[in-house]
Amino acid sequence: MVIAVDFDGTIVEHKYPEIGEERPFAVETLKKLAEQRHKLILWTVREGKLLEDALDWCKERGLEFYAINSDCSDRFNEAKDKNYSCKLNADVFIDDKNISGIPDWGTIYRIITTGKSYQQILRARIYEEMGELEEPPSPKWMFWKSNRSRR
Repeated sequence: MVIAVDFDGTIVEHKYPEIGEERPFAVETLKKLAEQRHKLILWTVREGKLLEDALDWCKERGLEFYAINSDCSDRFNEAKDKNYSCKLNADVFIDDKNISGIPDWGTIYRIITTGKSYQQILRARIYEEMGELEEPPSPKWMFWKSNRSRR
């Protein structure tokens, strides 16, 4: 699987242009995914010296990438040379700017290795926490229940 990973706010806390503290288990999780033969792409707005600093930070921790701001395909690089954008070809994008934010790295690892969605993993956690119920009540059930109690 090809996994594109943002740097600021995702691998490290957001302190751009400085490098923030590592988000818990980010480097460890990414290294484990690379060991499992996933291709990691660093996908960041950092350029020049700021990009070099980020790459050095990662390298010091044993984290290396298959590609940087590219998917290494001829089509991507050809489009990049012609000064128009080209969508990165990746199976998964890990970024703190997701609609629901970024889950913890343990959950990210489970999503990638099990093929389950974030919603499926959250639903399973709810089932576990509720214990005796096989599944949580639906929002509609809760709505009707609250109406009955008012009558």
